[in-house]
Amino acid sequence: MAELNFGGVMENVITPSEFSLEKAREVLKNETIAVLGYGVQGPGQACNLRDNGFNVIVGQREGATYDKAVKDGWVPGETLFSLEEAAQRGTIVCMLLSDAAQIAVWPVVEKHLTPGKALYFSHGFGINWSDRTGIVPSQDVDVIMVAPKGSGTSLRTMFLEGRGVNASYAVHQNATGKALERVLAFGIGIGSGYLFETTFEREAVSDLTGERGSLMGAIQGLFLAQYEVLRENGHTPSEAFNETVEELTQSLMPLFSAKGMDWMYANCSTTAQRGALDWMTPFHDAIKPVMYKLYESVKSGKEAQISIDSNSQPDYREKLNEELKALRESEMWRTAEVVRQLRPENK
Repeated sequence: MAELNFGGVMENVITPSEFSLEKAREVLKNETIAVLGYGVQGPGQACNLRDNGFNVIVGQREGATYDKAVKDGWVPGETLFSLEEAAQRGTIVCMLLSDAAQIAVWPVVEKHLTPGKALYFSHGFGINWSDRTGIVPSQDVDVIMVAPKGSGTSLRTMFLEGRGVNASYAVHQNATGKALERVLAFGIGIGSGYLFETTFEREAVSDLTGERGSLMGAIQGLFLAQYEVLRENGHTPSEAFNETVEELTQSLMPLFSAKGMDWMYANCSTTAQRGALDWMTPFHDAIKPVMYKLYESVKSGKEAQISIDSNSQPDYREKLNEELKALRESEMWRTAEVVRQLRPENK
């Protein structure tokens, strides 16, 4: 475990050089890891663990995702089972279903959590808002979490490239006395770049805030506002999109990802630098009250309840697809399709 200085705050992090893959294999050598759900995080975590030499099985209902699991090499009756049978066979039972699906299958999973097993999550939602989800594990099982800071697709892609997605980890319940070793071994097993400690509450609140904020909700709102202003003032779709999205994602993001925002600023024109420095404060001052409103909505459980209520509606998927279709067919993202085709690597 290394203690590192993050902007003046000291934090403990775990890297593969400190908790090796060999040690992880030793810790989990007698475990059967049952991955329930093969949608978002399931494929990446299950396949990475399998490739790293761990004993993994998958639990999934029949359907499109079941067929995907078969294509990925999971064998029905050997390494691919129903959700209930996988939960029964597993010693570490991984709840990688959607938040709504976790609520629905919890009564089935709970009865197979015999003493000494571990219940694993990659999101703190179900446990943190247990008063709303009904997910309350018995005191005789470990409750642990590794939450990759990226999609399951990225986790798998970067693993195959020899890289790792950073992840947080938490121990909510240590019934066996070995929950910490279990969770660290799991984090190394899925190929995490490094692991930093959190709690189920902090992860759940920060995750929902990030998704609704800078990672998805706010970034789309910002893109659309700038694109609309440019279009309403006579700029073409191509120009508006390039100045709003394409230059950011293809040119500038790699710069501040590599060495920080100050380095990206330093590698732009003096005109761009001056304008960015002058306007970042008005944007900050306008956005921070919205972020506080968002944070309080998440912290209070309001956002969790909205998610639970909407996901439980019988026509939820249909309505969701309609909203996603409207987003996809908006002028800005139809323009994106043309711009992507013009990138040199796509010609």
